Amino acid sequence: MSLAFCGNENNSVAYNVDGGVLNNGCFLDALNVVPHVFLLFITFPILFIGWGSQSSKVHIHHSTWLHFPGHNLRWLLTFVLLFILVCEIAEGIVSDGFSQSLHLHLYMPAGLAFMAGITSIIYYHNIETSNFPKLLLALLIYWVLAFIMKTIKFAKYTEHGIGPRQLRYCITGLLVLLYGLLLAVEINVILGRRYMCFADPTEVKPPEDLQDLGVRFLQPFVNLLSKATYWWMNTFITSAHRRPIDLKVIGKLPIAMRALTNYMKLRKAFEDQKGTAPQGPKLIWQALRKAFGRPLMLSITFRFMADLLGFAGPLCISGIVHHISKDNRTIQQPMSLLGIYFISSKEFLENAYVLAVLLFLALLLQRTFLQASYYVAIETGINLRGAIQTKIYNKIMRLCTSNMSMGELTVAQICNLVAIDTNQLMWFFFLLPNLWAMPVQIIVGVILLYYLLGISALIGATVIAVLAPVQYFVATKLSQTQKSTLEYSSERLKKTNELLRGIKLLKLYAWEHIFCDSVEETRGKELTSLQAFALYTSISIFMNAAIPIAAVLTTFVVHVHISEDADLSPAVAFASLSLFHILVTPLFLLSSVVRSTVKALVSVQKLSEFFSSDEIGDEQEPRAMLTSGSSNHNQNRYQAINSGYFTWTDGPPTLSNVDIRIPFGKLTMIVGQVGCGKSSLLLAALGEMQRVSGTVTWNSASHFSPSRELCRGAVAYASQKPWLLNATVVENITFEMPMIKSRYKAVIEACSLQPDIDILPQGDQTEIGERGIILSGGQKQRISVARSLYQQTNLVFLDDPFSALDIHLSDHLMQDGILKLLREEKRTVVLVTHKLQYLPHADWIIAMKDGTIQTEGTLKDIQNCEPELFEQWKILMHRQDQDFEKDTEAASMTDLERKNLRRAMYSREAVRTEEDEEEESLESDDDDNMSQVMRQRATIPWRSCGTYLSSAGVLLLSLLLLSQLLKHSLMVAIDYWLAHWTSQVIEAKINATADTLCRCQAAVGHVLCCLGIILCLATSVAVEWTGLKVAKELHQQLLHKIVLAPMRLFETTPLGSILNRFSTDTNTIDQHVPTTLECLSRSTLLCVSALGVISYVTPVFLIALLPLAVTCYFIQKYFRMASRDLQQLEDSTQLPLLSHFSETVEGLTTIRALRYEPRFRQRLLQYTDANNIASLFLTAANRWLEVRMEYIGACVVLVAAVASITNCLYNHLSTGLVGLGLTYALMVSNYMNWMVRNLADMEVQLGSVKRINGLLKTEPENYEGLLTVTQVPDGWPRQGEIKIQNLSVRYDTTLKPVLKNVNAHINPGQKVGICGRTGSGKSSFSLAFFRMVDMFEGRIVIDDIDIAKLPLQTLRSRLSIILQDPILFSGTIRFNLDPEMKATDEMLWEALDIAQLKPVVKSLPGGLDAAVTEGGENFSQGQRQLFCLARAFVRKSSILIMDEATASIDMATESILQKVVMTAFADRTVVTIAHRVHTILNADLVIVMKRGIILEYDRPEALLEKEDSVFTSFVRADK
Repeated sequence: MSLAFCGNENNSVAYNVDGGVLNNGCFLDALNVVPHVFLLFITFPILFIGWGSQSSKVHIHHSTWLHFPGHNLRWLLTFVLLFILVCEIAEGIVSDGFSQSLHLHLYMPAGLAFMAGITSIIYYHNIETSNFPKLLLALLIYWVLAFIMKTIKFAKYTEHGIGPRQLRYCITGLLVLLYGLLLAVEINVILGRRYMCFADPTEVKPPEDLQDLGVRFLQPFVNLLSKATYWWMNTFITSAHRRPIDLKVIGKLPIAMRALTNYMKLRKAFEDQKGTAPQGPKLIWQALRKAFGRPLMLSITFRFMADLLGFAGPLCISGIVHHISKDNRTIQQPMSLLGIYFISSKEFLENAYVLAVLLFLALLLQRTFLQASYYVAIETGINLRGAIQTKIYNKIMRLCTSNMSMGELTVAQICNLVAIDTNQLMWFFFLLPNLWAMPVQIIVGVILLYYLLGISALIGATVIAVLAPVQYFVATKLSQTQKSTLEYSSERLKKTNELLRGIKLLKLYAWEHIFCDSVEETRGKELTSLQAFALYTSISIFMNAAIPIAAVLTTFVVHVHISEDADLSPAVAFASLSLFHILVTPLFLLSSVVRSTVKALVSVQKLSEFFSSDEIGDEQEPRAMLTSGSSNHNQNRYQAINSGYFTWTDGPPTLSNVDIRIPFGKLTMIVGQVGCGKSSLLLAALGEMQRVSGTVTWNSASHFSPSRELCRGAVAYASQKPWLLNATVVENITFEMPMIKSRYKAVIEACSLQPDIDILPQGDQTEIGERGIILSGGQKQRISVARSLYQQTNLVFLDDPFSALDIHLSDHLMQDGILKLLREEKRTVVLVTHKLQYLPHADWIIAMKDGTIQTEGTLKDIQNCEPELFEQWKILMHRQDQDFEKDTEAASMTDLERKNLRRAMYSREAVRTEEDEEEESLESDDDDNMSQVMRQRATIPWRSCGTYLSSAGVLLLSLLLLSQLLKHSLMVAIDYWLAHWTSQVIEAKINATADTLCRCQAAVGHVLCCLGIILCLATSVAVEWTGLKVAKELHQQLLHKIVLAPMRLFETTPLGSILNRFSTDTNTIDQHVPTTLECLSRSTLLCVSALGVISYVTPVFLIALLPLAVTCYFIQKYFRMASRDLQQLEDSTQLPLLSHFSETVEGLTTIRALRYEPRFRQRLLQYTDANNIASLFLTAANRWLEVRMEYIGACVVLVAAVASITNCLYNHLSTGLVGLGLTYALMVSNYMNWMVRNLADMEVQLGSVKRINGLLKTEPENYEGLLTVTQVPDGWPRQGEIKIQNLSVRYDTTLKPVLKNVNAHINPGQKVGICGRTGSGKSSFSLAFFRMVDMFEGRIVIDDIDIAKLPLQTLRSRLSIILQDPILFSGTIRFNLDPEMKATDEMLWEALDIAQLKPVVKSLPGGLDAAVTEGGENFSQGQRQLFCLARAFVRKSSILIMDEATASIDMATESILQKVVMTAFADRTVVTIAHRVHTILNADLVIVMKRGIILEYDRPEALLEKEDSVFTSFVRADK
């Protein structure tokens, strides 16, 4: 067949120009080529020159991203133009099929127009990015020419009576319109930018955010195509391969998305609503709608478009299958006018290839709209979350402190508002478009089904509708079981936490198994709850798989039986199958949307309550006023409260009739008994209490004119309970002030913090607080006071700063800090204290009693006015001075704190050095290391997956695999049967023999469907059971490994990280891994089966599959890495945000006193923005992946459709199979998306398995002995004789020995004292008796048995020890004294009596069964230590070891104890490790140690006689 532009038939109508040139159709088409050729010729050189010059700076800096006027409209019009041109090309090709020769003029001009359209938009984009509008002249000329040519063609068609019935006429009309509109857009640019025809072009600046290089989130600024396909993310996602993504890489948020911008929007919305009627939750909803309603409407619109386009799939399949199954494929001759053929749109749409292309385009569009809808909804949700968090924070800053202290609002509640409720709202906004889209989807779907199948469609729809409430019921049950699971797991965590905190004691007393069982018991309950959870999850999964099968089955059966002339052709069958799949989606989503809505309503209710809670009113802001009669002299300046009544709650005032004055530049002390309102007085002065009446005056300076009023200045306030930030020590002390070295040194010195700082691993750069090193009370208190001293405010309020300090430190702080530092700077100091010996230093004293002022004045004034009070003070002062002398004898409590800290640091340090050595050997080559890390990041942790699956056991695993494979084979079989059956139905109409065959086949179908439904249930149950079994196994192994692990593990691993294995990781394994695994296996198998079916139908497809598969592989590879990094970033940016909230709530008074609210708000905005940008990038990355996968899916559909149509037309493939192939092709993109997303999730979640696995490799202690339990005599050890022979001990095989070749012999019943400096090995000595340390040389023999031969449990259960840190567990007093429940009540009371606790316990409700809170917080430190003594007495062993057990007890109680030990333990062996030497003066034997060896070993009397003995020097120093 020869080729010519106008065709070459003999009748040569095509070349006939008798009626004028313009009346020749071919000439009209040729004329239309001109503008396109012009554009291509003119723009190509410019583009090449432009690109050539740009190649040096390929990445044009994005500050040039100026959008010309009408930017989005131009892109939209161009897309429409290209679509219409594709239709024109297709129309030309179809209508050309009727003539003998090829008429190029029917489609070549359209092809050129298509190229020109693409060129125009590329050209425009390049001009826009280089901001050179003058070059747009070429486009202006092009649009004018194209518009004129098309108009001529359109006019001629109309003239010749060609009307709208001919498709080409309509296309030409539309093109005239589009070229006209594009011309208008171009003229608009000229008017807007004035780049020609005007004298002064307008200067335009790029958006403000883009002038700042830090903004890398470009979604709001890029062009429409890049917005729709997330093209700008490409470089970002591929760069994740080269280096991990961190906050530097993702940059800042664009201004419009920052928390501050959104908060302003929300605040304005609230203010606009204020005047109107609704209050409470309604007000919040209205404000949210006003602030964030518009983008949501956009999202909902996109969603509607996507859902309507979604129905193109089933309709096109129906059309294609219908078209190729027509027996007579003859089509009537089209009409010929102007020498060319025209076809109607009906004929055009009856072409299967046309339908295939239309289906492809519809899919592309639908997927793009869907992703755009998701993106807009999620972006709005994230913006909303930022705004609400900022609003909550601003509310916190104004909260009444009384709300907090009265327990109306707890820190936890506020943190929940931030962590949970704002996220609930965000999720609600994500899912909101579904709420609108679902009814539309359902209604349109049912209408189409009715159109295809008639009345029987409604029956199928009813099946789905009836099962929807069941689904909802299952969903509610799921959330209920999840709640109960949560309660159990938090109880289990509490128990685990106690077990880990007291692990040393549990090991020493051999009680691990008791606590372990208790945790296991709770875990059992949790697993029962998880079983219910698993059951409901599997039902939910089963319903999703089974509902479409059931619906399709009932519909088709009814359809065949009801109507005689039922047309159940493949076309109808497969279209309805696709429609049912579409219908199930909204119903599946329904339950989650409804749940989310309910949660959002509850959250808004909570927020509304929170926003309406009391605030500190502005009217309470104390004013600085001039008080009459003050002169210019310094001593007359003061702060005063006149007849003030203050209250915390609405009850009677806490402080009444307060009249005080605080002189400026002087030291004022407030004294009084506990609970008389001293702290309240400070807070009242700060404006934290509600003022009932009276005035607070802050007299700033006297030379102000009386009209000038000032707010109070900043006050450095140190509260009674120290408050620290999660930051370094330096940051806590300087607290946002500039660092002045000399001042900082002086403050550190005054608070004696230097020794503590020296112990910390990174000195004063060490993180303290929740996420860092845990400090003791006294250390926290001193840092808190140091902060107040460092601040340069005129006023300093110190609320009982000496409470947690021992006497040396208090004195040092008083002298160096308060009297020296603050006095020298002439700062006004108000000090609340119980230490009356400091009163002589005070310039002014305020004495309080029962919420009123008892008296005020100097010490002399009080001596004269209130002699009784003064005498009382004098006696107390004297007693406190005596205390001072006593306390000097004792080693200070601070040393003890430092020692504890040093111990913790030492064991961590040891581990750190080991790690460092390993790392040094690793880091031989830095680049090499980096690539190594990147390689590790790129691989999926298959080993963890193996660990996970192997925990399930062979049986469950094989069941799982078999059921999954069987289920998917059956699903394919059902659809294949449908294809076969529907093809037969048509034949069955014709002859009767086929009819019986057909019925048999129908029966087969029923059986298959029922089997399929049963298998769906089987697989979902199998998956959940596997998950449960693994969860059970892993937790059990982990718990046992941890409990039996050597002490070294707990000293070197931070508690938090072990707890995390039990909390977050276990939770992931319990609840998330099974579902992810199920989704992953399901989507993978569905994907494989779909591709398999398509390849079976059209083997040609396999050729196209290869490039698609390669593309897919690379996309998922890049995406997984970026996704994992971004997920980790999102999690890690959320932590500081939440802890900032809790910090602020706890330190509210301090922040407000210092007037630091703006700084903290600023920090909050930074944290919120960091979290939000991570979330936004994660969203964009997910959209990036989905758009690409959907486009690949669309290509699969196109290839499959074209191949199967061709196969059917030429090789007579059965139409049923074509339908089958296309139905499967439509689903591929969904499956692929799910597959990659689940793969990424799986990777993150398997991290938990990996971490737990790491802990499972710990070597346990050797619990087995050479002797069995039965071989050990019952009452062993009876005498308590101890022989230590050549003993050397170390903490770990890698560390140096702490005891070297120690020899000693202790006779039965001897009282032995061991002393030495810190780190001399005293405690290691005591631990050696319990084999808690590695005894690598020598042995300890107790009552003729070498303890190394005993089983550990037996050895530890026969000895008693009292540790220096008192540890109590939550439960009853009885449980704390005797967890094994072996002792009688008499024995317990006797032990309590010995420990001086009988009266205390007697007075408690319940006596022995009185409750002990977590950590024994409801008893004082001293009482806790006494309980630990009682615990040792209950276990009547003949050897008692006391490890500095009396450190936290006052002198009086200690002396009682010493006597008790001497009497109650008269016949037992007692080894005391002393840190106050005078406690062992009356021992039978003293051992003095130094650096792990015994220096002196004799009776104390003998040692004291030697003048030069070390023991003598200790005793002297202790005097």
